[in-house]
Amino acid sequence: MSDFGPAELVAGLCHTDERNPFSLWQDGHVSPCFNQLVLGALPHAGTAVFCACYLGVARCSLLLQAPPPCGWTLRLVAALLAALLFVADVALVGVVQQGDMYLDLLTDGCAVLAWLVHFSAITVLQKTSFRRTRGPPLLPLLVLLSVPNLVVTLTIYCKTDGYLNATEPLKLARFVLASARTLPPLVYLLAFAFPCISDSGYTLYINAVDGSPLVPESRLRPDTGEMVAEDRSGCGSRLFYLWLTPLLRRGQRGELDRPADVYHLPRKLRTSVVCRYFHQCWEGDVGLLRVLHKAFGLRYYLLGVLKVVVNMLSFTGPLLLSGLVTFMEEDGAPVSRGAWCALGLFATTLLSSVLRNFFVFEVSKVALSARAALVSAVYGKALRVSGSGLASFTLGEVVNLMSTDVDRVVNFFNSFHELWSLPFSFAVALYLLYLQVGVAFLGGLGVALLLVPLNKLLASRIISNNRDMLRYKDSRVKLMTEILFGIRVIKFYNWESHFAQKVADCRQQELSHLRAIKYLDAMCVYTWAALPVVISILTFVTFVMLGHQLTAAKVFTTLALVGMLIIPLNSFPWVLNGILESKVSLERIQRFFSLTNQNLQAHYALDDRTSVLLSQGTFSWQRPDGPDQNHRRVLQGSLVVVVGEVGCGKSSLLAAVAGELHRWDLNSFQVGFGLASQEPWIQHASVRDNILFGKDYDPDLYQAVVQACALADDLNVLPNGDKTEVGENGVTLSGGQKARLALARAAYMDKDVYLLDDPLAAVDADVAEHLMQKCVLGLLRGKTRILCTHRIEFVDRADTVVLMENGTIVKTGPPAEILPLVEAAPKQRKNDHNVKEKRGKSSGLDSVFGSKSGAAEPDDDDEPGPPADLWSGGDDGDDPERSGEEQKLAGGLAWRVYQTYWAAMGGALASSVLMSLLLMQASKNVSDWWLSHWISQLKNNVFTHLHLFPPRCLPPPPLQTIPSSNVSADVRFYLTVYTSIAAANTVFTALRAFLFAYGAICAATAVHNRLLDRVLKATVTFFDTTPLGRVLNRFSSDLYSVDDSLPFILNILLANAFGLLGMLVVMSYGLPWVLVPLLPLALLYHHTQRFYRHTSRELKRLCSLTLSPVYSHFSETLTGLATIRASGSTARFEEESAKRLEQNQRCLFLSNAAMQWLDIRLQLIGVAVVTGIAVIAVVQHQFHSVDPGLVGLSLSYALSITSLLSGLIFSFAQTEMQLVSVERTEEYSSGLPTEPQHQNAQVRPLPSAWPEKGQVEFRGAVLSYRDGLPNALDGVSLSVRPGEKVGVVGRTGSGKSTLFLALFRMVELNRGQILLDGLDLSAVGLGQLRSRLAIIPQDPFLFSGTIRENLDPCGRQPDEQLLDVLDQCHLSPVVERMGGLDAEVGERGKCFSVGQRQLLCLARALLTQAKVLCIDEATASVDQRTDKLLQQTIREKFQDKTVLTIAHRINTIMDCDRVLVMHAGKVVEFDTPLALCQSDQSVFRRLVAARGE
Repeated sequence: MSDFGPAELVAGLCHTDERNPFSLWQDGHVSPCFNQLVLGALPHAGTAVFCACYLGVARCSLLLQAPPPCGWTLRLVAALLAALLFVADVALVGVVQQGDMYLDLLTDGCAVLAWLVHFSAITVLQKTSFRRTRGPPLLPLLVLLSVPNLVVTLTIYCKTDGYLNATEPLKLARFVLASARTLPPLVYLLAFAFPCISDSGYTLYINAVDGSPLVPESRLRPDTGEMVAEDRSGCGSRLFYLWLTPLLRRGQRGELDRPADVYHLPRKLRTSVVCRYFHQCWEGDVGLLRVLHKAFGLRYYLLGVLKVVVNMLSFTGPLLLSGLVTFMEEDGAPVSRGAWCALGLFATTLLSSVLRNFFVFEVSKVALSARAALVSAVYGKALRVSGSGLASFTLGEVVNLMSTDVDRVVNFFNSFHELWSLPFSFAVALYLLYLQVGVAFLGGLGVALLLVPLNKLLASRIISNNRDMLRYKDSRVKLMTEILFGIRVIKFYNWESHFAQKVADCRQQELSHLRAIKYLDAMCVYTWAALPVVISILTFVTFVMLGHQLTAAKVFTTLALVGMLIIPLNSFPWVLNGILESKVSLERIQRFFSLTNQNLQAHYALDDRTSVLLSQGTFSWQRPDGPDQNHRRVLQGSLVVVVGEVGCGKSSLLAAVAGELHRWDLNSFQVGFGLASQEPWIQHASVRDNILFGKDYDPDLYQAVVQACALADDLNVLPNGDKTEVGENGVTLSGGQKARLALARAAYMDKDVYLLDDPLAAVDADVAEHLMQKCVLGLLRGKTRILCTHRIEFVDRADTVVLMENGTIVKTGPPAEILPLVEAAPKQRKNDHNVKEKRGKSSGLDSVFGSKSGAAEPDDDDEPGPPADLWSGGDDGDDPERSGEEQKLAGGLAWRVYQTYWAAMGGALASSVLMSLLLMQASKNVSDWWLSHWISQLKNNVFTHLHLFPPRCLPPPPLQTIPSSNVSADVRFYLTVYTSIAAANTVFTALRAFLFAYGAICAATAVHNRLLDRVLKATVTFFDTTPLGRVLNRFSSDLYSVDDSLPFILNILLANAFGLLGMLVVMSYGLPWVLVPLLPLALLYHHTQRFYRHTSRELKRLCSLTLSPVYSHFSETLTGLATIRASGSTARFEEESAKRLEQNQRCLFLSNAAMQWLDIRLQLIGVAVVTGIAVIAVVQHQFHSVDPGLVGLSLSYALSITSLLSGLIFSFAQTEMQLVSVERTEEYSSGLPTEPQHQNAQVRPLPSAWPEKGQVEFRGAVLSYRDGLPNALDGVSLSVRPGEKVGVVGRTGSGKSTLFLALFRMVELNRGQILLDGLDLSAVGLGQLRSRLAIIPQDPFLFSGTIRENLDPCGRQPDEQLLDVLDQCHLSPVVERMGGLDAEVGERGKCFSVGQRQLLCLARALLTQAKVLCIDEATASVDQRTDKLLQQTIREKFQDKTVLTIAHRINTIMDCDRVLVMHAGKVVEFDTPLALCQSDQSVFRRLVAARGE
């Protein structure tokens, strides 16, 4: 016993020899000892231990209301049954008492324990949150561990005597029990894979964190908007995308209208989860590529392994095809060989389909994650980058980073695996070709390889042309943006034809490159479409010439392999191009990320008592040259007013304090400011949301702010009060309303420091007084306020005044000290008491102008109230229809859209394209049929099998040779016909390629010209009520689709459609019996694609619909960056961006999933077709009624049927999506309201000098902007004498600007007449009318370009004249400093201050020499002194001309001949200023008194 060790123990237990107690192998199979101990007892013991861990999981009482899903019940039953079977075996072992009895008892005992603990674990898990899922995946893995033991046990029993012998019933019983033990694991695993949980009961809902059934089980139609995609779906559900079914059904019912109707993303793909992980991977200052690699690399590279398997499987098709056709050619071949080939074809095509589908879907998930991470990162960086750093990028460039560049980088994920797998596929295809035809393949290969450099050349030319085309496209879109921004100016000045010509020139350049791209594309299409035929000809001709005999197996295997050879050759240049593009985009994004961030800690220094301290600060947007400040201290709670001439650096001073400028030297600190900028930034949201700006609603503060900012009356006028949407950039508000809304937003923020950049410029004197009194000096009392203004009358209320000049603070002091330096004409100032007294006397104003709360300013432009259909009526106001939201088109595309594109291309041309396509396809199919016919005619074929590796690796495979002298005339005849058909095919291919390219150019030209023409002729009302982005989209993305994407995808669609047609004809001709399975499959195909297309179309539209808000929010953020950062709202905006991105990602993910849902079904149809043909061929072979040539032809076609079927639907769906662009452009080209274009034919031609006098007369003019709206002009009758100067005043909505709009016929009168020199304007052509009038609009608009182009776009005036008017407008010094007339004014004139822009617009009007000039408060942003000089210039230059002036500053119209006072569209007063001031009842007199003039 002393020697008793482990060896003896094992020998005793296993009943084996002590010298070799534990042998692995015995009698040709695994030894019983190894089987029972290592494969049996050990896994069962492990199972018991791991299952015991689940016995303590916390219960969840909420879940016990419904019965458990049957999957859990089946697993319980299986575990109990397994335990009972092992107990029975223990009993039998005890009775039989064999030598290794204890070994069996140990193993069975472990098994009984394992299954009982497993049973207990399942019982517990059913009562936890796992109840509505499959439970932990470890459990089925533990069950699988016992399978090897069971298999080996059965094998041993089968090979051991007695177990299958009826004379030994106990041993036989053990064999039966062992066989029965296969059932529980099988049932268990099936119950795990298919958990039998119904759709609505099983689906994971977004807020069901603990798995509780928040939605009742009885609900028939679950709301897809609450479901989570894919998570917790079964294996079968994931494989066939069954989890998509509720969504697809909803799409089919036509109820998929809103982004909120689609599933939520799986947890791993949620934007928040992805971004959190991405930021964890981004440690320190590392390159973007490295971060992407760390975040997504491992998962992505693992998918590459799957790609290798898919590629290998794709080659089994041609090999099995070869075997099957060889079998067909041998008469006495055993049927089993054919059956194995057919079975092999079925298995490999099925496996290949499933794996390829899985691979594509998983890659799309990785790409989607990367997109979320990159878009969020770009947005986050834009919020944090310093203002001076951002100045090196234009707005468009930064938006492009998020749209184009991110998409290109994401495209890398689709391209990279192709980069290595295409050469791999190419090499394998070549090797297999060599095995088929020996060296004969080299001829065809030579041609293919010669085409590679040609293809490379074509690709590089296409890329360079594409780059140029995009450059011209960018400049055209930029020009269109400016045209749309300045459309009023263009219409006022009658410049439409000039700008249309400018756009046409840009478009011509763009089209010249597009033409080159299309013809080069056609060249590519031609070479690759003709290549298979050329390679086949050369290969077969060489093969026959070398003296070999063609067989059906060789011919059709070779054809299938040549088809596989073409794909890598064709795709590779494009894949390479995609990767290079993504590299360039990655570098651009990296350059943006490397900009320095705004560092407020470094920008400011802390100090307790001082609110703002500037000490020797030097700031700049880019380089250190101003503004330059000396030591300045601003005490807490004081009001500082900054004054100075136009362009002296007032706005830049505030930007420096807000931290937007690059600091060269500064001490100051503040956490957040209330900022009201000079050009108000208004969000595309409701009025209330704009004021609250993310803060909680405090009714008292809110009301106080609304009253202080004089917004109460405006809110009463708006259709839904403060719930009214204000459109993109506040498009539906007037200038004064925008300024007051921005001020209200700043006031509501309740900050300690306020930076106010001339918020009083755009409002009337009365309202300016109200804002100053109630807001700046009232509501904000006790705050530190820095106010920049040109309104000298308010300066005396300041604690300190700062005077600036040329970017430097020249003097600081009390108002009394600074005021004399800036006033145009110093006068006795009245104290506050006098002003108040006068205001008290003027209460009579209330009767005309409404209450003193003051939204009653004679505002900038009583813009047409937006048409009422922008909002839903009624008082509920909670869900006003948003003015900015574009309506999603629903349902299928109307035939009209197809007809539009057909007409744009030209009917004859389109018919020719279709005819050439038909001839091309027919000649290709005929050439293939001729091959099969030739083979059928050849007698005495010698059959060869395909050897994957030739015996002893001899260079040529064994081929039957015949003396070349015997190459009969027959062979020559067949070769000649075959070559002729192939040559005809290449001709038709070329014809189709070039005709299509030409047609695409014609269509692109026609669509753009119609669209541009219609948009430029559209009414001003259309532009007022349509967000600019929506119109711009037609000219950018929609036109890009029509130019490039649509022709590309339409070409593929037509090729697929004709290819499928040809294939079906050939297959039906070769094997008529194939029609039997084809008909039901065709019905299934039709049903599947219809079911898919409904939802796919809606998902694609929702993708487009949810993408716009992501980009528009980004560009809106960039525009209002100063306000967002000053108020400390960056986190909220980042959250909002993430929400919008998540919405878009949901639609995108489900659109991808729907594609794969369709793909797997089409793949299965393809598998059915291939298998059907193979089976029919084998059956027909038995009846000797089959032609091997035609079977080979049918099968070689059938192998590519899957890609054709899916290609057809995808290209059809894509074409439909691209045709939506045609639909959208057509909607504008034919549906926009346009201005009347032609003058009345009855009126004689106008004299060239008209109007000679400039007499303007309104006779009973009535105008309303739309039916149902109140009249903007209500019976206006007045006459302005020739050469008279008339000032116009009145509150917002009184009809001041409408007078001008009516005069220029921007809006047509409903009733009445307007006469100019006695001629009715309705009879004059719009172009003639507007070219004879001049206007200076309130919003100064400049086009990017030179100063010369802005003054005189049509180039009609000499330079001397231009310099003269600039001098008159006091702009000469500025222009000279910039470099003369050829100096660039920057994007929308950003090189000038707002005041300087107004002066340029005045210079523009001075050039027109018109007899009638309309001025719409053109000097609001100009300092008093310059304003006085300008008024003098206007008086001198327009001495003998009629001038109508809308004024906010009363002093600008005091010297007018007459003053017109408007109210509610009616004329209240019209007389000289003197007469009105002398009348006690005069409204005008009260206005003047209120201002203390």
